[in-house]
This record gives sequence, C-alpha cells and structure tokens, in this order.
Amino acid sequence: MFTPNLGFVLLFVANPLKSSLFYQDIFGIKPIESSPTFVMFALSNGIMLGLWSRYTAEPHVAAPAGALEICFPADDVDALFEQWGSKMVTMAQKPTDMDFGRTFVALDPDGHRIRVYKLAGAQ
Repeated sequence: MFTPNLGFVLLFVANPLKSSLFYQDIFGIKPIESSPTFVMFALSNGIMLGLWSRYTAEPHVAAPAGALEICFPADDVDALFEQWGSKMVTMAQKPTDMDFGRTFVALDPDGHRIRVYKLAGAQ
C-alpha cells in the first residue's frame, strides 16, 4: 500500500554548484551530496532539497523557474528578510501581512520562489 510521504523536492537549475552556494549561504548548512550536475541538502525536518541541472535531467525540463514555491516557516519573518537582504538575496515580495499570516518571497539565482512565512495566530 502506498503511503504519501514527501521525501524530497527537486529544483531544476542552470548550475547546481552555483545554486548550492546560494542555498548554503541562506540555510547555513552544507550539502550531503554534490556533483557538477546534482546537489542534495538534508533539511532539519528530514525533507531533502535537490538541485538538478536542467540540462541533464530526464525527461527534458521545459518549464521555467518560478512556477512553484518552496515554503519555510520562520519565527521572525522581518528579521530573516533583513538577514537575507544583507546577503544580497533578490526579493520578489517584501514582508507583507496576508490572510494566512506574515510573509515574504525571495528568489534563488534561477528565479525559484522561496516563501518565508509565519501563520497568523502562530506563537
């Protein structure tokens, strides 16, 4: 029987090693696997984040970056926005109060959307 359990997320990138440096900087962790065409990070909750070369992935990747978001909760959205901003991370959305809570959106070097949020009413 199949039990749906998210194991990892793959982002298709132009240069996995370059993208790896971006994620190492904002996450403060090293990858657990690294090659010229693929890099894998183990996140603290057990989910893996893979960066795969869009040029070597099979089947061929035709979709552009930015069609989905990877989302991370944070205790202090505004402080993390300032921290990432000081690292010259490109921002698509400044900290904003939305119906679900406080949030901002950053972009990785390929234009993948990284949403940081704190749900309304969360302690």
